[in-house]
Amino acid sequence: MTTYTLTDLGWSDHFARQLSEDDAALTPARISEVHRSQLIALSEAGDLRLIPTDSAGAYAVGDWVLTDGTSALRRLDPVTDLHRRAAGHAVGAQRIAANVDTVGLVTSCNADFNVARLERYLALALASNALPLVILTKADLCDDPDSYKRKAERMSPLVTAITVNAKDPEDVKRLTPWCRNAQTLALLGSSGVGKTTLRNALTGETEATQGIREDDAKGRHTTTHRALRPTLAGGWLIDTPGMRELQLSGTSGGLEELFDDIETLAAECKFSNCAHDTEPGCAVKAALENGSLEQARFDRWQKLRREDQYNSETIAAARARQKSFGRVVKEAMSTKSRYKRGYED
Repeated sequence: MTTYTLTDLGWSDHFARQLSEDDAALTPARISEVHRSQLIALSEAGDLRLIPTDSAGAYAVGDWVLTDGTSALRRLDPVTDLHRRAAGHAVGAQRIAANVDTVGLVTSCNADFNVARLERYLALALASNALPLVILTKADLCDDPDSYKRKAERMSPLVTAITVNAKDPEDVKRLTPWCRNAQTLALLGSSGVGKTTLRNALTGETEATQGIREDDAKGRHTTTHRALRPTLAGGWLIDTPGMRELQLSGTSGGLEELFDDIETLAAECKFSNCAHDTEPGCAVKAALENGSLEQARFDRWQKLRREDQYNSETIAAARARQKSFGRVVKEAMSTKSRYKRGYED
């Protein structure tokens, strides 16, 4: 069994400041896997299997918890927190990973490369306060991989992009700066773009990979659940299953950073509530007309803002209803208890 120091696991002053004298007998542990009925965590004492004291959805791979060796008694506030709206018809946020230093947005130099989808991933990464890194795989199969790199970096001055042949371990070592010295790199992207191949090269594992369809460059899921794994360089890697649906929620800050050029223009509009449609003195409309702002980029900005606002409001409303229902249940139980005591008396 491999053991790690707290420093090895990524412990920092941010977490130490959250401890009190009452926590002296508890052990800090970092969650490496989240299952419905238990959490797998890493600590100085070795691997731990913990009973969650909250719903499984309250935890994310990468979280720090305090434990008595049996239960996860308290979750510490994370430095970074990746989340999206839950897939399907469920109304709620889904936590993806926590305490990630860099989010590796993996796409390939083929038909999988999609600016609109990358903007979604970038907004999510920026909203979490993690560093975004676009990792362009299958560079060895492309005649001009640098053209994809330029497209990615044009999306925002905050974007760093790197092309890599995921099947060449020496080439993959260029990702080492983002997953060494206890730093955590999380890989997000569609199925079939090479996340598992990257994971194998960075961690030394031999997880099986699957091919992609040649007609649309789409693949099948290889990774079935999120897991925190040590890298050969002394850091940590979180691999995630391919996402077919990425609905934004609570990412307004990330969208503001990603579309900073449009946000700056919007601040110059004559009216603070300008819809950038028919209003006079609209700086955004003027930029569209003179060609300094691309219409497609403006349309994507508006679409993502509307989606994030709608999903955020929907989740907030659902939580309010749940709290209200909870109060009604408590009041009913209390009334029933008082009635029962009065009847017995």
